[in-house]
Amino acid sequence: MEPLSTWEIIGRVLYQFSSVWVALILLFALSVAFKRRLGLYGKLFDSPIGMIGFGLVMFWVFTGIFGALDLIVTHDPLTQVSGMKNKVPGTPMRGAEEGEYAWYLLGGDNLARDVFSRMVSGAWIVVQIAPLATLFAFMVGITLGLPAGYYGGRLDTFLSFLANLILAFPVILLFYLLVTPEIVATGVPNYMAAVLFVFPIVFIGVLLNSRYYTRPNFRTPLLIGVLGVAIWLYLALISTSGYVVNNGDVAIPGLPSVLDPFDIPGGILVVFVSVVFVNSPTVFRIVRGLALDIKTRDYVAAAQTRGEGPWYIMLWEILPNARGPLIVDFCLRIGYTTILLGTLGFFGLGLPPESPDWGSTINEGRKLLSIYLHPALPPALALLSLVLGLNLLADGLREESLKD
Repeated sequence: MEPLSTWEIIGRVLYQFSSVWVALILLFALSVAFKRRLGLYGKLFDSPIGMIGFGLVMFWVFTGIFGALDLIVTHDPLTQVSGMKNKVPGTPMRGAEEGEYAWYLLGGDNLARDVFSRMVSGAWIVVQIAPLATLFAFMVGITLGLPAGYYGGRLDTFLSFLANLILAFPVILLFYLLVTPEIVATGVPNYMAAVLFVFPIVFIGVLLNSRYYTRPNFRTPLLIGVLGVAIWLYLALISTSGYVVNNGDVAIPGLPSVLDPFDIPGGILVVFVSVVFVNSPTVFRIVRGLALDIKTRDYVAAAQTRGEGPWYIMLWEILPNARGPLIVDFCLRIGYTTILLGTLGFFGLGLPPESPDWGSTINEGRKLLSIYLHPALPPALALLSLVLGLNLLADGLREESLKD
């Protein structure tokens, strides 16, 4: 077989993303059709910048999802094929078997793995970690920042001191300390996961209790059901092979393997916890500042006059009126987290060495960058476009939220 020409490569790459194009067209068509009923999300489609950013973000979200379902990748991202080391884009495979994709569309890396498939698989790692870790960080920051700003006093002083203590460390150094094998072997990340992952349960419990506290007959069974599922998921997240911590010296049992629906690989759990730990203090300070400002508004005083409880006021009066800045920061923070994940992968920290994450792939490709451009450029452009999309999306959301 002959190598593919440039236009053939472009055409085949676009064809591989067919499922992504279909999903994007359907999403945009439905969103535009019903945008007047979709609140701030619908208003996003009145902003060209926001639409471009949203399109870039959802392209990589769909790429990660469909890539994990094997609808886009052409080869196993970890499989090495003889004779394909550092081959240029469009190189045909030698002795391709029936049913096997016959070309390396974006070439091979220094270990003869398919660059295109590794780029697509790397999107799934980002889609798994960055949004969820940011969401957990927001739950920690909101759960602590609201009472700190609303009550003030010693509670505010103590929590602000802890936040400033964490923020005093350089971020990369803090990440490096948390993901080094020596720290991981002590079980510190597992202890941190056990503490940090409690906050979403606390947040959900307080949210539901404050909303339905006047309807105890409905509130009690709802809390039992929701918190029961939340605690089960919590134990499943922090348990690995039946243990929360098992480093030889200390063994803390967790959820039995029979009841554990999934085991998070150790490297991903460490990176996830590190991202939550590093981002939570910044979210705390933003939420605290917003709470200090909003608690002086007339509608908060009206709620206090009605006899509403403090948590009801914080979660149903203050928090909804702080949603604009928080949504914008959420988008920006996902981009920031994506860059941190890429940085960790670039330095070979946290994730396994063979991981197809974009940072690791860029690091492997840069070693021969003066000779071969193709291994490093696709993941670098993917990382750039996703972060650019998140920044444009945040700009669009900020623009529309200011019109409310």
